[in-house]
Amino acid sequence: MKLTLILYLLMTTIAYTQHHMPKSIEDEVKFALSYYPQLENTSIHFKFKKDIKKSTMQAQPAFSSFFKRKGDRSYYIFISETVKISGETYYTKKMPKEVLIGWIGHELGHIMDYRNRSNMNLVWFGIKYLFSKNHIIEAERAADTYAIKSGMEDYILKTKNFILNQSDIDEKYIARIKKFYLSPEEIMEIIKQRDLKLAKVLE
Repeated sequence: MKLTLILYLLMTTIAYTQHHMPKSIEDEVKFALSYYPQLENTSIHFKFKKDIKKSTMQAQPAFSSFFKRKGDRSYYIFISETVKISGETYYTKKMPKEVLIGWIGHELGHIMDYRNRSNMNLVWFGIKYLFSKNHIIEAERAADTYAIKSGMEDYILKTKNFILNQSDIDEKYIARIKKFYLSPEEIMEIIKQRDLKLAKVLE
């Protein structure tokens, strides 16, 4: 997987004219975007924020997009500048590359979900996300599923393992990840079902 990332960073010549990102995470963003060719012409702005409540990243439509057709919407992916591990503060941009790619891939999964919704449906989606824990579970698992079906399972698993097993991240944050997101076991089941469908198509 590391060799794949290195080769991509050396060889890619894709011009992401619709995508705007901080220089410090440009390689990771472009690599994650390469798994989503459907988003090539979708306007996405990646921006750092000092803090995002209860999360490391957050994807949402631009406010002006609610007055446009769904195919013309713009989106933001906000990235918390820091994450707390063992009571210490670390810069998100200095996280392991594969972990950061997995995080970004998950947020792009949200945008894949959003782009298929009507404007009114998207407004209702946002309201339910604010007030319904069951809806949060549905939304976050849908984003994971989009990422996995796009072929990003290795990076999604790297991110999960980093949070759940390899770092002393705040216990409340770990509990939230376990409650709202797919577990590694559920991810493996989705991969299995995806590969079975692909095998049938190729028969």
